[in-house]
Amino acid sequence: MYKTRSAGDMLFVTLNYGLLLLLGLFTLYPFMNLLAISLNDSIDTVRGGIHIWPRIWTATNYEIVFSNPQLLSATLLSLLRTVVGTLLSVTVTTMLAYTLSRRDYMLRRAINYVLVISMYVSGGLIPFYLLVKQLHLMNSFWVYILPGLIGAFNVLIIRSYFEQLPEGFSEAARIDGASDVQILFRVLVPVSMPVIATVTLFVSVGHWNSWFDNYLYNTSPSLSLLQYELMKILLQSVSQLTGGASATGHVDTQTLASTSPESIRATMTVIVTIPILFVYPFLQKYFIKGMTIGAMKE
Repeated sequence: MYKTRSAGDMLFVTLNYGLLLLLGLFTLYPFMNLLAISLNDSIDTVRGGIHIWPRIWTATNYEIVFSNPQLLSATLLSLLRTVVGTLLSVTVTTMLAYTLSRRDYMLRRAINYVLVISMYVSGGLIPFYLLVKQLHLMNSFWVYILPGLIGAFNVLIIRSYFEQLPEGFSEAARIDGASDVQILFRVLVPVSMPVIATVTLFVSVGHWNSWFDNYLYNTSPSLSLLQYELMKILLQSVSQLTGGASATGHVDTQTLASTSPESIRATMTVIVTIPILFVYPFLQKYFIKGMTIGAMKE
């Protein structure tokens, strides 16, 4: 028989759902506001008062952004960078984290100190630029991948998760003759999907949103990224508004004159956010799966 809920229980559940609904609306409002501005007439947007519904519907802002002939190739290159960079970074980071989680590894304490220090102390932009130049990574695709291949913070997160796992996982596999590589990828990684999925999300979003390394290290149009191309469109729009020198771009200046930087910025944000919205639910499935894997009995 089902237990009848009391009035207090019903009130508690109602307040909980109401609070969660309110929190969800507050979370969605910034994106809905940007979407409304991107679909609203640019001249009308300057008046203000746009919240979650466009006052004058138009697709002109998207037409202006997508009129850039380099946008397609830049999008494909950004996708390639995100996929390759994320796979390599997460793989190498996981391998290093496993090594540092081994208590019999003599250098684990020294390397941990180096990782922590690197999070607080940086060599600076100029030494890093000179290093990239000396490694002959300028004007190459790998300058997007190799310099940020390992993140100290991500290594420490995965290492801490490995250290909290029961030692029986590794010991049982080692007794069966498994090597360290097999222990890592066949035993530890499947039960560590929550932390690995989290790091994957961090790394992929970082690659997808990055444009500054394109600005510094790549001058070839064939290696231009989506974020960099969108940034140039925004600078063109601001330049048109202020009457300054036109930024380097591929959008007709007369077309940009009919829009506003606020509308272009909102349109760009919507464009670059949509792929992340598709990636996150995929990773969310692994969050739940990793958390529900059965525990080992000692």
